Amino acid sequence: MRCPHLPDGFDFTDPDLLQSRVPHPEFAELRQTAPVWWCAQPTGIAGFQDDGYWAVTRHADVKYVSTHPELFSSTTNTAVIRFNESISREQIDVQKLIMLNMDPPEHSRVRQIVQRGFTPRAIRSLEGALRDRARSIVDAALSEADKNNGTFDFVTNIAVELPLQAIAELIGVPQEDRTKIFDWSNKMAAYDDPEYAITEEIGAEAAMELVSYAMNLAAARKECPAKDIVSQLVAAEGEGNLLSDEFGFFVILLAVAGNETTRNAISHGMHAFLTHPDQWELYKRERPATAAEEIVRWATPVVAFQRTATQDTELGGQKITAGDRVGIFYSSANNDPEVFEAPERFDITRDPNPHLGFGGGGPHFCLGKSLAVLEINLIFNAIADVLPDLRLAGEPRRLRSAWLNGIKGLAVTRS
Repeated sequence: MRCPHLPDGFDFTDPDLLQSRVPHPEFAELRQTAPVWWCAQPTGIAGFQDDGYWAVTRHADVKYVSTHPELFSSTTNTAVIRFNESISREQIDVQKLIMLNMDPPEHSRVRQIVQRGFTPRAIRSLEGALRDRARSIVDAALSEADKNNGTFDFVTNIAVELPLQAIAELIGVPQEDRTKIFDWSNKMAAYDDPEYAITEEIGAEAAMELVSYAMNLAAARKECPAKDIVSQLVAAEGEGNLLSDEFGFFVILLAVAGNETTRNAISHGMHAFLTHPDQWELYKRERPATAAEEIVRWATPVVAFQRTATQDTELGGQKITAGDRVGIFYSSANNDPEVFEAPERFDITRDPNPHLGFGGGGPHFCLGKSLAVLEINLIFNAIADVLPDLRLAGEPRRLRSAWLNGIKGLAVTRS
């Protein structure tokens, strides 16, 4: 194993770095020279009282960590690889109530309950409403374009709306309350971006407001059950159902993991299509079933999560000590040439496509994968039907984040 040629102090979780680009050349360097590499950090900079983490960059190693929760815990330090250094340990520990940050057997108990909302039947029941929503969203964007010489912001006018509506449909949020969910979600995910002037404290307040809203929704369904997933999840406490507060933290997971990630996949997907016009023409002509999976691989909306070693172990030829944080970099794994032929190529016919954009397998494999794929298919079908002549009108404005590959603005215009 050779020493990687990276600048002193280079950190894959530096939000300034991810605001400018995903560091694919540096990932490639690590995969070739040091696929499990110690990334030193100033003590406490990520919100944890340690001095760094192991960066795991190969597809096989990311899968190994993901599928061995007994060796690599999501709970100890949560799955979020970097907070602001001002966060307290108490604020970190509160996040262990979110399913993303649980380990088996508690994770298994909660997931077994909430997956009732994501059965094939449950997702099919949403398809008609979401297809209509997708078409109305794109029709509204067309009207916006007509008012502005053909130009509009793709993120604001198209990408943000369908994921929000899907989650709201799933849990029965009234239409008049749906913008609140969007606002709270933004505040929870955008605390690293100065444009939003959002602090960790504001993000925490937004999370608590969302939890409170969801708990009230759960209480109302217990009092007066309806034919919706919320009633199924919370109606009978003690009979394999969720407590009101557990439902509240589940909705936080939906608002960030479901809303933010699918929104960014759609935004990156449109940018990819418009910078690869041959693929856009192919999509409009054939609508291949493989397109959504390639969009997710290409976008990889979550750059990385982390785990914490529960015992001394070895990975990729490196000795990992109990208590060490381990960053699993999906953006690197999804461009591993050992797994993907020409990974730098955006190819909507790619098959097979064993990407890790929905996680590396194991207990935390994305519960909402089928819903996300449905949303991506529906929105791009609607765009291809209504706005087939889109082209870029500017470079994407990237989110400043330590772990999200986010786009907050993408100017497009009609040809």
